[in-house]
Amino acid sequence: MSVDLEHICQVKAEADCLYNEAQVDAAIEAIAQKINAELANRNPVVFCVMNGGLVFAGRLLPKLDFPLELSYLHATRYRNETSGGDLFWKAKPELSFIDRDVLIIDDILDEGHTLHAILEFCRHAGAAAVHTAVLIEKEHQRKASPDLKADYVGLSCIDRYIFGYGMDYKGYWRNAPGIYAVKGL
Repeated sequence: MSVDLEHICQVKAEADCLYNEAQVDAAIEAIAQKINAELANRNPVVFCVMNGGLVFAGRLLPKLDFPLELSYLHATRYRNETSGGDLFWKAKPELSFIDRDVLIIDDILDEGHTLHAILEFCRHAGAAAVHTAVLIEKEHQRKASPDLKADYVGLSCIDRYIFGYGMDYKGYWRNAPGIYAVKGL
């Protein structure tokens, strides 16, 4: 598959900046304070949802001031597209979390199909409790489950296609230093 880098660069140039780097960092700091207050004595296993949760987890983890075990999992519905399909597991958790608290760190709670499947997997596999931290939660009524909510949310955003801080546009711009909305999407 050939990539049109001119198009990829144009998308970034035309995008609307919803949150700049300082605003995102302040939201991450606020999440860290809440997690420190609530999970410090719980000995959690922390799973970063790849690839989207990588940047958020990288910024959040050094702010968590307690012992934890860290690993990752990789489940996706997008596969570098702009709309989701069926859930695909690329890597399931490798650390045991039976009878332990689990903290799932992900980039976004959109419709929540991926996060819902991850939560169900952890619960059925024996986690004592499952907590979720997302950088962004989209504002709309299309959630996979009406009661699906993240425990820790950094920012909310309008229902547009966004990228930056781990979220991508066709596999690109996860490294963008802010949260951007694609023009027209």
